[in-house]
Amino acid sequence: MDDAKVGRLFRAIRQRRGWRQVDLATKAGISSAVVSYIENGQLAGRTLATIRAAAGPLGLSFEGLVRGPGADLDRVLDARHAALLGSCAAWLAGLGWTYAAEVTYSEWGERGSVDLLAWHARTRTLLVVEIKTELVSVEETLRKHGEKERLAAQIARPLGWNPLVVSRLLVFPEDRTQRRRVLANESVMRSAYPARATAVKAWCR
Repeated sequence: MDDAKVGRLFRAIRQRRGWRQVDLATKAGISSAVVSYIENGQLAGRTLATIRAAAGPLGLSFEGLVRGPGADLDRVLDARHAALLGSCAAWLAGLGWTYAAEVTYSEWGERGSVDLLAWHARTRTLLVVEIKTELVSVEETLRKHGEKERLAAQIARPLGWNPLVVSRLLVFPEDRTQRRRVLANESVMRSAYPARATAVKAWCR
């Protein structure tokens, strides 16, 4: 599919949903001008993350094709995700939390997988951990993580966990790109996740 067809597809689905360009831009965490460029087929100069951010609220995915030695992208990204999940799980376990990784759920038509579900038995606290190697769509991240938090008590029941408190934690790798993306959406992100690293670490302890 060429750039012009990609743009026409984005526009058609946006219009089918009754959204203005500014509505899609807000949901995707990008500017209206960028939405306009994409819909006009002007993909050159747009990052893959930006195009994927615009695709997310429309229920689309945008996949680039990379060829060359060592270009098994899924394997590379899965390894990075697994490494970050493993580090987080080990840290929580060291603080006395019990955890279950990649917990799938299907509740009232809502389906997905919780990256890390952590349980603190003494306080009956359940922590819903979302691992992100990159922030693509703010709207999609907040919506899906909120869904998992809302359903967490039901998801945890088969594990024998009956929480009094349910909290959520969003984890990114420590790199400049992700820090920049979070800061670019700081007001929205801080509203959804008011505690930062130092406070989160103290709370987990």
